[in-house]
Amino acid sequence: MRVLVWLFRAFLFFTLFAFALNNSQEVVVHWFFGQSWRAPLVIVVLIVFGLGCALGVLAMLPTWWRHRRNAGRAQPAMSNPPAAPDAHTPPTPPDGL
Repeated sequence: MRVLVWLFRAFLFFTLFAFALNNSQEVVVHWFFGQSWRAPLVIVVLIVFGLGCALGVLAMLPTWWRHRRNAGRAQPAMSNPPAAPDAHTPPTPPDGL
């Protein structure tokens, strides 16, 4: 299974590497107020991908913090389970019998 995972990673790396080599043309990114930026296409794509990942992580942070806070509050309640009955004590019959 590990071999398949490494083969997939190698395939993905070489595919992205070929993409980068094929898209080395310079592009112009036009900003506001007449500003522009020239860079290779692969750099622009990489920067936009990184910004998208960062924005996604920032959008998830409040949810992650809320789950951590709730898990922290539940931890003390779970660390003190109810005591098990003594092995020598006979079980009590259910009500109604």
